[in-house]
Amino acid sequence: MSLILCIETGTDICSVGLVKDGRLVSLRESGEGRDHARRAALFVDEILSEHGVKAPELSAVAVGKGPGSYTGLRIGVSLAKGICYGAGVPLIGIGSLEALAEVAAEDYRAGIVEVEAWDRALLCPMVDARRMEVYAQVFDTRGNAMSEVGAHVVDGGSFAEFISPQGEFVIFGNGAPKCAQVLPAEGVRLVQVAPSARGFARLAQRALEEKRFEDTAYFEPFYLKDFMVIPSRKKIF
Repeated sequence: MSLILCIETGTDICSVGLVKDGRLVSLRESGEGRDHARRAALFVDEILSEHGVKAPELSAVAVGKGPGSYTGLRIGVSLAKGICYGAGVPLIGIGSLEALAEVAAEDYRAGIVEVEAWDRALLCPMVDARRMEVYAQVFDTRGNAMSEVGAHVVDGGSFAEFISPQGEFVIFGNGAPKCAQVLPAEGVRLVQVAPSARGFARLAQRALEEKRFEDTAYFEPFYLKDFMVIPSRKKIF
């Protein structure tokens, strides 16, 4: 039996789940502000207590490695590292965009998301990177990556190689609504899909079986862009 604790804090959603033998068995989530530092640890404690699991009994801890919010990613990775160090269990890094595409596929199978010609559709999870920039990656509906992870300044010609009037280029995530305003209306579909630790289940189980673990001491989130501090214009003195 395998038990994987999953932590995703890379956006305004704080999500923690427990995966047993590749199947999600428990989930805690909150989209109420960026109180991730407190909520994530609380969710971990609640889930482990609910199932009578102690941290050393975990097979691994999986954490969203980004791209996403600099602060959010650091909170999740720091928590995951602390659990791994204290319990002596391995760390798994999960691409946040890949996990978001998994959530979209799950929502489609559950009838929550409607997409015509699903087998021919392309999925493009988008995480807001401010202004008209997004972190994005394109997948087919089987989860195969069709592009690299990138930071895109979106205009009318963005993703042109993937958009066609005959197909459906499905965009979602907190960066997608602003992109829907500038991408071609024909061939592009905006759907509502939110990041969630439930998107880790298949990915984390596969990584565990293949023993694809991170070096806990040196693992860092995938920020994609350098963190920038903007000096305040307020006069203190």
